[in-house]
Amino acid sequence: MPLSEHEQRMLEQMERALYAEDPKFATALEGSALRTYTRRRVYQAVAGFLVGIALLMAGMVAQQIWVSVVGFLVMLGCAVLAVTGWRKAPKPGEQPASPPGRQNRQRRSMMDRIEQRWQRRRDEQGQ
Repeated sequence: MPLSEHEQRMLEQMERALYAEDPKFATALEGSALRTYTRRRVYQAVAGFLVGIALLMAGMVAQQIWVSVVGFLVMLGCAVLAVTGWRKAPKPGEQPASPPGRQNRQRRSMMDRIEQRWQRRRDEQGQ
């Protein structure tokens, strides 16, 4: 669900305040962990692709068609992983979509608490 204009302005204001208070901490939260995870995934896919080529060639040399087919399927799967991983990689300075693994649930609940506090403060100031 996209944020409204008002919510986007509030979020930008909160980000500026965070950068002003603690720029080192804010820079650490920018998503370097996701970039590292994505880069590692792409490297693993390239290594798997090379293993697939080796299996394909070994199957051809040994005249075992099933080994060649397995090698081709490994190559195909790794190519798909590399391309999807490369597309999902955030550009430098861009906000990541969501972190990998179980941290997403914890961060969402933390963000929910922050949003509730923000709403309370806004409601208190409005009255």
